[in-house]
Amino acid sequence: MEIHLFETLPSTQRYLAGMVRDGEISESMAVLALEQSDGIGSRGNTWIGARGNFHASIALRAGQLPQDLPLLSASIYFGWLMRELLEDIGCSVWLKWPNDIYTARGKAGGVITQKIGDFLIVGIGVNLAREPGGYASVEANIEPLELCRLYIGKIEERVSWKDIFSKYQLEFELNRAAFFHMEERVESLREARLCDDGSLIVKGERIVSLR
Repeated sequence: MEIHLFETLPSTQRYLAGMVRDGEISESMAVLALEQSDGIGSRGNTWIGARGNFHASIALRAGQLPQDLPLLSASIYFGWLMRELLEDIGCSVWLKWPNDIYTARGKAGGVITQKIGDFLIVGIGVNLAREPGGYASVEANIEPLELCRLYIGKIEERVSWKDIFSKYQLEFELNRAAFFHMEERVESLREARLCDDGSLIVKGERIVSLR
């Protein structure tokens, strides 16, 4: 997969989404920015992208996704792939439902996905060493371009959702002390039940990530 490397972009996600909407790409590709000034975070927040950290978006054709992947839980799937990769290089991280990468010191990254036409766009940011905005970092000694290449390699393995989910189910227990935002509400994950498609049952209500 081709990687388009930029010194700086406002947002890799917005840049790549614009290319897809304008019909400028026909194959899967990745966009990596060494610095990002207006990245997209959860719930419309900005993710500050300091130089040396990882800021990338990847456009994948639907046919390149695992056949059993529920799109409503794509953020879990691609977040888990990055979580595994970071663990492979010696970082201690876990995945908070539905899309945040955490260390023992707090949030250090996250994933945003959106479907546009025949493409799924996966935006991912990880603080590798620097900690802007009061967030944590994974304390990884790796260059963003090398991490991007390794991550694409993980994606191209096309591991099934079933295999990913079987591992995420076990780690989900770390969420019990956490909270998540649902529109204007903040809900505890203490009593949440994780469903096979990655959605949650909270107080009898089914909640999907849609991020």
